[in-house]
Amino acid sequence: MKVIKRDGRVVDYDKSKIKIAVEKANTEVTKKENASTEDIKTITEYIEELGKKRILVEDIQDIIEAKLMELGKYELAKKYIVYRYTRALVRKSNTTDESILGLIRRSNKDVMEENSNKNALIAATQRDLIAGEVSKDLSKRILLPEKIINAWEDGILHFHDADYFIQPIFNCCLINIGDMLDNGTVMNGKMIDSPKSFQVACIVTSQIIATVASNQYGGQSIDMIHLGKYLRKSKEKFEKEVIEELGEDFEKKIVDKLVAKRLKTELAAGVQTIQYQINTLMTTNGQAPFVTLFLHIDSNDEYLEENAMIIEEVLKQRLQGIKNSAGVYVTPAFPKLVYVLDECNNLTGGKYDYLTKLAVECSAKRMYPDYISAKKMRENYEGNVFSPMGCRSFLIPWKDENGNYKFEGRFNQGVVSINLPQVAIVAEGDEKKFWELLDERLELCKEALMCRHYALVGTSADISPIHWRYGAIARLEQGERIDKLLYGGYSTISLGYIGIYEMTKLMKGVPHTAPEGHDFAIKVMQYMKDKTLKWRKETNIGFSLYGTPAESLCYSFAKIDKERFGTIEDVTDKGYYTNSYHVDVREKIDAFEKLKFESEFQQLSGGGAISYVEIPNMKNNIPALETLIKYIYENIQYAEVNTKSDYCHVCGFDGEIKINKDLEWECPNCRNKDHSKLTVVRRTCGYLGENFWNVGKTKEIRARVLHL
Repeated sequence: MKVIKRDGRVVDYDKSKIKIAVEKANTEVTKKENASTEDIKTITEYIEELGKKRILVEDIQDIIEAKLMELGKYELAKKYIVYRYTRALVRKSNTTDESILGLIRRSNKDVMEENSNKNALIAATQRDLIAGEVSKDLSKRILLPEKIINAWEDGILHFHDADYFIQPIFNCCLINIGDMLDNGTVMNGKMIDSPKSFQVACIVTSQIIATVASNQYGGQSIDMIHLGKYLRKSKEKFEKEVIEELGEDFEKKIVDKLVAKRLKTELAAGVQTIQYQINTLMTTNGQAPFVTLFLHIDSNDEYLEENAMIIEEVLKQRLQGIKNSAGVYVTPAFPKLVYVLDECNNLTGGKYDYLTKLAVECSAKRMYPDYISAKKMRENYEGNVFSPMGCRSFLIPWKDENGNYKFEGRFNQGVVSINLPQVAIVAEGDEKKFWELLDERLELCKEALMCRHYALVGTSADISPIHWRYGAIARLEQGERIDKLLYGGYSTISLGYIGIYEMTKLMKGVPHTAPEGHDFAIKVMQYMKDKTLKWRKETNIGFSLYGTPAESLCYSFAKIDKERFGTIEDVTDKGYYTNSYHVDVREKIDAFEKLKFESEFQQLSGGGAISYVEIPNMKNNIPALETLIKYIYENIQYAEVNTKSDYCHVCGFDGEIKINKDLEWECPNCRNKDHSKLTVVRRTCGYLGENFWNVGKTKEIRARVLHL
């Protein structure tokens, strides 16, 4: 049987939609008035026994109302009618007026503070946020199926980045910077030839970063290893110049000294160009480019020494920081740095340990870089080491027609995350019901992800020439469609998840660190991974399981569930859910145990995962940090190190920032109260994770807090 939707679309009949709609109405009436599972079955069987090949969605709803009345469920029928009428009004109404006016009046806090990397007071940023509100409105009213919208609003799942959904643009990527630099590219209709020097290569790289960021909504990553070739070119150029200047009578020592001096100047200027360009540019989405620099040493690299020099300079400049408007050196938000630990630099006597020691010093002062263990990554990704994308998701291994692995020039289509604690809340400890619910909701997630996928199908390469025609992703012909890049695993599409800890506590009464809880949590993780593999096989699309690092989602899911299900101890009472598979911050577990424990979950999250650990007083505890870095290399693929220090970005104060009598965060040194220039650790739970502003009004903290 086919169902004719209000907009004329013809879709397959799906009885689960009837079940969802009636169960939603059930929540509005007393249990006595509830329609039972048997009642719902009676209604669906009646509709199916009509034997119609095509039926209007309005006719189905009329039948449901009539049958509820026949069953004597008058109050329920009334609620269903009201719900149906309300949904009709929502579909027809424009819901953006108040949200947009709220942005302009500065009263729409949810949107203004959703992204800590954006200053919502600036006109350019407001323009992007306004466009996002229009996109969300159209997505909810017209573009997405109603059951996906209902699931989203009920906190069953989260449809990421709906504020860009109306445009055929994707999430995040690994820029094929090597191809763009070596073979040239085109920006704004102008040909950019392959650079002849390191300085020019850095300028072109920063231009590529800005242009790419303006034509997608997620993060991007650059593998800095491709710049070593251009540092060599500069060195050769300087050698030629110096020899010409000195004439025939020259000593090699003098030449080498002069060349080294010029090269050092060129190196510093080039790296500074990238750093300052990234931090001073504002892309069309109202923020600095969300970019990650991937720093790794490859012993087989032809330009190994040059790349070691580049990594050293990047770390030195990050260690110094960038001056803010008050002239104080502060930690820039971008670029994010990811440093790879390998045999030659894992602090066990390797040739490049000096780079890792510099990275550790940088982490202690500037919170970056993050660390990847090449050893563990090779175990998890078929012997490969490659960068995460800007959103910390990872690509699945993919081989070209010659059997060679390829990672750069690939991308993620989008993300939908499932609320695991809610599955457990509804299951009420019944494992049979839990697995049935999980299965139903995973299928909803799949359908939502397919919406994300189909939004990209048929996209012309001309929509973003920098991506599709001039090398960032591909070099397609004018007017060619990108469809072949959406299949076969070339690009990924991610099933995210939140709240393994709370889910396990609800189902087993213990956290997932306890043996019984661990076994259940791993079983759920394996089940979700197997689902993505099944979907991959069915669709030829690169589905993968992704440990969503979205702290704002941890709060929004918990808020929805508290409103729907009330206060549940150690679940909704905290006001947040734990990030993906992470150990809850209140558990008594040291950093080493935490990393070892979470590494097993990272292996199952092939689409991406990151773990966080905390070292108190990190600036004065370098030996402990070095010990931890060694442990990361041996035990876990991807980790970030944090500390408990607060920080003022105006005066550079590094200590405890407290709330004043007006319930505002205030720097005790310079009295700065601008929350965008304060980094304050959330003390209600001690959480240390991704940057975002907590807008929850709690007794302990009644101010907006920026997480480290």
